[in-house]
Amino acid sequence: MKNIEISQIAALPTKYGTFRIQAFKDGLGKEHLALFTESLPDTPIVRVHSECLTGDALGSVKCDCGEQLHFALELIAKEGGMLIYHRQEGRNIGLLNKVNAYALQDKGYNTVEANHQLGFSADERTYEIVEFILNHFDIKKLKLLTNNPKKIESLGSIEIVERLPIQIIPNPYNKEYLKTKKEQLGHLL
Repeated sequence: MKNIEISQIAALPTKYGTFRIQAFKDGLGKEHLALFTESLPDTPIVRVHSECLTGDALGSVKCDCGEQLHFALELIAKEGGMLIYHRQEGRNIGLLNKVNAYALQDKGYNTVEANHQLGFSADERTYEIVEFILNHFDIKKLKLLTNNPKKIESLGSIEIVERLPIQIIPNPYNKEYLKTKKEQLGHLL
């Protein structure tokens, strides 16, 4: 990747422990984050967490994103590793279109159908910046914390020693969403 701007490394104390943090601005102007423990194991646990403002910051229970984020931070703080906060909101359709997709979901469309109604594929995300960040930290092998097979496939040059699942208990608001992720997007739930 070209034209990547990289910040300095800073301390980030959290309720899970103190992480180190570094930002990466890609050629499109999106700013992604790497949160990592002070010492990275030879084979760190890595979570590639796609941005979800509604779930991560606002506590929405329409998805499982916020719960996945908190699960990952807790595990990484204990075991050592890295969380890459991948700034591609709404599977990379953006916040405005994500809210439009929510409105369509309110009318009975599932998450995939709503994206299609708006003219998008089911998942518009790309992962080049993720591979760049992992290479920047010289991570050649890892334990990937994910349920998404597309994330596994996207890290072609990195050895994935193990896939660690994230099991979140469904609630009445995200039960159908999780079913759609499993049946139509192939998530390993």
